[in-house]
Amino acid sequence: MIRRSFSLPTSTASSSSSNNNGKNNNRLGILLICTVLLLYTIGLLESIYHLPVPNHRRRAWIGKLTKRGVVSFGGNINLSKTGLSDVQYVDGEGKVNKLGSDSVEDLDDDDDGGDGSDESAESDNKHNNNGNRNHDNKGQQQPPIPEARWPISIRDEDGNFEDVVHPGHKAKHHSDVILSVPRFWIDDPVSIHQNKLMSRDLAMRIGSCNEPDPLTNSRSRGDACPPSERTIYVAIASYRDYQCRDTVTSIFSRAKNPQRVRVGVVDQIVEGEDGPCDAPYAPCSSDPNQMLCRWKDRLDVFQVDAPLAIGPVFARHLGHRMYRGEYYYMQSDAHVTFTQDWDEDIVSQQEATGDEMAVLSTYLTDIEGSIDPATGRSLRDTRPIMCNTDYEDGQGNKYLRHGSQPEAVPTVRGMPQLQPYWAAGYSFSRGHFVVNVPYDFYQPMIFQGEEMSIGIRGFTIGYDFYAPERSVCFHHYANGANAPKRNRVKHFWENSNQYAGSGVKAMYRLLGIVHMNPEIDGEMWDHIEEEKYGLGGVRTPELFYETFGIDVVNKRTEHHLCQFVETGNMHKKFMSFLRPDGMGIDYSQIDYRFKDPLKHGR
Repeated sequence: MIRRSFSLPTSTASSSSSNNNGKNNNRLGILLICTVLLLYTIGLLESIYHLPVPNHRRRAWIGKLTKRGVVSFGGNINLSKTGLSDVQYVDGEGKVNKLGSDSVEDLDDDDDGGDGSDESAESDNKHNNNGNRNHDNKGQQQPPIPEARWPISIRDEDGNFEDVVHPGHKAKHHSDVILSVPRFWIDDPVSIHQNKLMSRDLAMRIGSCNEPDPLTNSRSRGDACPPSERTIYVAIASYRDYQCRDTVTSIFSRAKNPQRVRVGVVDQIVEGEDGPCDAPYAPCSSDPNQMLCRWKDRLDVFQVDAPLAIGPVFARHLGHRMYRGEYYYMQSDAHVTFTQDWDEDIVSQQEATGDEMAVLSTYLTDIEGSIDPATGRSLRDTRPIMCNTDYEDGQGNKYLRHGSQPEAVPTVRGMPQLQPYWAAGYSFSRGHFVVNVPYDFYQPMIFQGEEMSIGIRGFTIGYDFYAPERSVCFHHYANGANAPKRNRVKHFWENSNQYAGSGVKAMYRLLGIVHMNPEIDGEMWDHIEEEKYGLGGVRTPELFYETFGIDVVNKRTEHHLCQFVETGNMHKKFMSFLRPDGMGIDYSQIDYRFKDPLKHGR
């Protein structure tokens, strides 16, 4: 809040002043008092307007009075570059200053923590006995789904951006570093999933079509949109990666229908040292057929100065903010090569599940020997499947970390295969997955733990995870011929000293939200916007842990889960409980509990 001060002018009147002058002075005084009261009232309304809003709801009456829009994080953005030299910070005196290229000093706030949390944020996020949030949906009207538009770009959205405080600097109690970022397409995920199973009708309202309806001209056509025309948003988080532009090039060059594809890149670079992800190798004027030139209108790059990078969770959070209602959502690393007609292939696999809540996800196979250079087709008949995880120590906590995953010829043919876990390096789903399970803004310096957080949150909202039957892209690991170049690529943890310690509290929050650290007092972690970045009401985290043999109290897992998953037994047992309308697997009908077969027998 900006504090304004006003001073009243003083006036004196001589004993010889006329009555008219006295009356005029009285009127002037009354006018000044009324003016002060009016300004005070406006200031009070502004203060109320900026108070935290429970459940992220709009204060409609305040909005009408102030002629403002939806109450949310803030205001505006510079799309192309959020450079360190262009970033504003607010000092202890409330003055707005520019942040230079030097590192930010660790300035201690004199408040009681500076974590941005408040009593209402914590009290509004209590859990009931089922592990679900107490969220009163009685009489609640879901907000309208934004109109489906295509083509679309955040470059065309003046005024649809907001100012946020950099979470890494906030966690360190530095002076506020203000970033301007795109607003979410839908700001409140709870308004969509409503802590219950999302209806198919609502799911069909999310997703744009490359070809409008011939009768209504609407781009929102649900499953009446032909699969070949359903739009795809590809989110890429890149940190100083020289292969980012090659990844984008392969996305457009090998798509069967690139017109239905839009790519959003969060490009964290040092300008002058690293090549931007949207910079073609030659000027477009001399070679306009380069993919970065031909499809530049389908490419949104949000550039961030590398010293502001605080890990993949923050970068992918920004990527989620760039989603604009596409039918499908795909997440990929920045050093990946795609196969010919990848879009047609992965869409057909997604639809083959018959599961509207399906999320196809895996650890990608290495690029070496995987793609025919002449045809662009895959040379592999194997695929990885996510089933291997165990506890490890780090950042003052114990958390689950996925290990190496088995890769073999699929045991289930004709569709993707059910698996328990989700992988961040590759994910493909319906667009509403982004709306319902947004990356948490308050998890700086998190690397390990990201995948369990998104996976378990998605599970509680009703999503099911599958291994693709066929790989549509391959990863450039630092192996073999790629090792010399890939090993020279820097990583975000080169910023660790600047944000030292922030990851510990972030990990407390990550684990606390998914009920994975019951031994930790809830007061040790920040509950701000926990509902927005939290659980759903379809299933509980405890059901996930019980089903797949995870002991969150003693920090142990039942080993050899892959014998249940990779063999296809999980798929066969659980797919029979897919709901008739395709809205996910009904786990309330499943009483299976995995035990290590080598200890307890089959």
